[in-house]
Amino acid sequence: MSVGSADQAEGAGPLWSVEMRGRVAIATYFNPPMNYATSAAVRELSLLVDSWADPAIRAVVLGGANPGRFITHFDVSEILSTNVDRERFIAAGPKINYEVHDLLNRLHSLDKPVIAALNGDTMGFGFELSLATDFRIGQYGDFRYGLPEVRLGILPGGTGTQRLARLVGVNRALELILRARVFTPEEALEMGAVSELADDALARAIVIATEIANLPAGAVGIAKRVIYQARELTMAAASVMEIDAAFRAKLDPESVTRMSEYVALPFEDRRAWLDQASRPDSH
Repeated sequence: MSVGSADQAEGAGPLWSVEMRGRVAIATYFNPPMNYATSAAVRELSLLVDSWADPAIRAVVLGGANPGRFITHFDVSEILSTNVDRERFIAAGPKINYEVHDLLNRLHSLDKPVIAALNGDTMGFGFELSLATDFRIGQYGDFRYGLPEVRLGILPGGTGTQRLARLVGVNRALELILRARVFTPEEALEMGAVSELADDALARAIVIATEIANLPAGAVGIAKRVIYQARELTMAAASVMEIDAAFRAKLDPESVTRMSEYVALPFEDRRAWLDQASRPDSH
């Protein structure tokens, strides 16, 4: 059941469909035959990201609804069409790139986990979108991931050069981007570009999202924020940020409830609680 789709400006119907499963928003992209991204898809997703700030939503999952494709890449025909009138193109400047950066930065900054299910080809903008999420679940199969833009004479312009370098290291990012390399899910796992591989990436992403959605939302949001914000700081400055974040997390009423639940247990039952309490099948 679709409960949160945004309409395209052109009125052609939504490209993204959103289903709520408990406290998890599951957004799937469908633009046959190739599942290319478009400017309309970017605008739709931007509206959805705003809606996902709702505290009732504890986690977000992104996936592809076209079998064998998450988001193949941005529609190259659309890029070419904007470049026909060179003077107008130059005068407009990199407007779409600013919009994409703003979208992906807002997605990345949500105070809840965002998980990408790479359940098919995921290149160009599709891979950049996945890099802006917190976890990437790859899927076994004859799929390709990566940033091949240089092969087309363009650059990854949606935060890809920066996020990939931070994820896999500068040397690996240089090799992948400058050589326009695409890679298999198994290679993605080996280099740390995905967290794990699954037979059904979307189903696995939903399991993980549900698990985290059952944890105290305040602590999850603060932990995510301090990990990302502190990584560019010195250890001393990062420690100060962590101390403040840890203090603020303890003020959350849900944290008090969870800690009280834990200490009420006999000592011999506490490890089992830590092991099982956050798992979807225990609720």
